[in-house]
Amino acid sequence: MICATDISFGYDGTLVIDGVGLQAGRGEVIGLIGPNGSGKSTFLKTLYAALRPRTGVVTVDDQPVTSMGGADLARRLAVVAQETPSDVPFTVADMVLLGRAPHRGPLASFGREDHRVVAAALSRVGVRELADRKYATLSGGEKQRVLVARTLAQQADHLLLDEPTNHLDIRYQHEILRLVNELDVTTVVVLHDLNLAARYCDSLIMLERGRVVGAGVPQQVLTPEAVRTVYGMEVEQVYAAGCLQLIFSPIVKDVP
Repeated sequence: MICATDISFGYDGTLVIDGVGLQAGRGEVIGLIGPNGSGKSTFLKTLYAALRPRTGVVTVDDQPVTSMGGADLARRLAVVAQETPSDVPFTVADMVLLGRAPHRGPLASFGREDHRVVAAALSRVGVRELADRKYATLSGGEKQRVLVARTLAQQADHLLLDEPTNHLDIRYQHEILRLVNELDVTTVVVLHDLNLAARYCDSLIMLERGRVVGAGVPQQVLTPEAVRTVYGMEVEQVYAAGCLQLIFSPIVKDVP
């Protein structure tokens, strides 16, 4: 379980997130949504201790993340961040193998089981044939799938993802999020695409200017009133094949 209570954070005196919290249990997928600049990525960074909040506390299975060592935190929590370097001199297989590092001592070499886990992770995200390619030569979408494979190889019980569908075509957007949805882990994911959020998240937290303006199941959060206020768009909720879908249209202003 990941629990965040009354998290606030700011840069240079400017408050970016203000009193945000969540509770995510095993097998649950919580989506963080909101317009650009609403504080989604900043909040996510406080969950894995990349940023230390001004107020509040983040715990993983009731243990504060600030009290965990790096290796312990990595064994329990896997992250797909936006800022991952793209010019590292590794093959795809080596990049994913890094996910096994928290399970090995500082001087221990990787064994047969590590390579088996890596091969399985590459297959699950559809990039097994790229194992020997240099990571830096991949397309943006291929790199994103490799990063997801690395988190799978890490075998952590908690998963944090910042825009994991970025650069992916529509097929792999759905395949990656369906995979994430089926994992028996605690997941928090930042998403811009509200239809993907509605389809694959169990619950949503909508942020605006660093504050929570909506929380709950997708159909309760993505109401026409909320989307109009936060995103400046009209929306109609429809159901297709048993899934909530949103149809967007610009707000038409009356012309005097």
